[in-house]
Amino acid sequence: MEYRKLGNSGLKVSELSFGSWVTFNKQVDTSLAEKMFGTCFDAGINFFDNAEGYERGMSEIVMGEALKKLQRPRDSYCVSSKVFFGAHENPTPTQMGLSRKHITEACHQALKRLQVDYLDLYFCHRADPDTPIGETVWAMHNLIVQGKVLYWGTSEWAADEIEEAHKFANDNNLTPPTMEQPQYNLLDRDRFETEYSDLFLKHGMGSTTWSPLASGALTGKYLDGIPNGSRASLKGYEWLKKHMIDSDRGRERMERVSNYIQIANEYNLNPSKLAIVWCLLNKNVSTVILGASKQEQLEENLSSIELKPLIDETLIQKLNNI
Repeated sequence: MEYRKLGNSGLKVSELSFGSWVTFNKQVDTSLAEKMFGTCFDAGINFFDNAEGYERGMSEIVMGEALKKLQRPRDSYCVSSKVFFGAHENPTPTQMGLSRKHITEACHQALKRLQVDYLDLYFCHRADPDTPIGETVWAMHNLIVQGKVLYWGTSEWAADEIEEAHKFANDNNLTPPTMEQPQYNLLDRDRFETEYSDLFLKHGMGSTTWSPLASGALTGKYLDGIPNGSRASLKGYEWLKKHMIDSDRGRERMERVSNYIQIANEYNLNPSKLAIVWCLLNKNVSTVILGASKQEQLEENLSSIELKPLIDETLIQKLNNI
């Protein structure tokens, strides 16, 4: 496992990390989570991602219990949370968004659920049109000053919103965002590679990218429909099924996936591993967040770094053109 700096910060994170979106509590209980975290630690992973909105906070509870049982030194790993969507089924106006109140309350709640004294990384899960960006910057800066958060960042913000946050922070001698958490994979590239390019150059931001397999699409398992037990088959994720195959956009993406699978087969490479390694080829990627609902999935994804020496320029060009 190699380690990369989180942008211009001094923090080094493992090039592969582990997240809990969808899976924890819904598909992964505390017992399996404990086993998975043990596997991650053994592989050299030092960053674990979560959010208040994942299973309405239950995902953080499962992660907190599993990490507590493993009893690893707190200074040997990093945990994150994200704030915006709230942890309640029907949140009131003060239980969601990026107001100073909700950012502060959500941080305290995440600390309790994860059973930690501080968050290494704390993300604004989306931009909040109802809250001035300056108020959000102040709230994050205060949490850092209080020692409750070490680094704060954004997730799926537009480049101009991130730029505004940097300007406000610099104008007021506050802490600017250190990292962004965007979706990045072979099918979803424009925002990361084009819209954010100046942010990486100008501000030296780090990135903790998610969905390297495009919610499982790049495994090829959705080419013949939605298999039972897959993420797109879960209750509450009907939108993913539409996104995957039941739309013109979905069908176009499946054509690209089919081309991708052909390339992987041509080189006799595992499609999942190849998709993950492709993400790591981008120097602006600090860490790629893996997800898994089964132990064998996690082990397979962790072994993807073994493909690095097999990736040549010809293969990269073919992948970039799908």
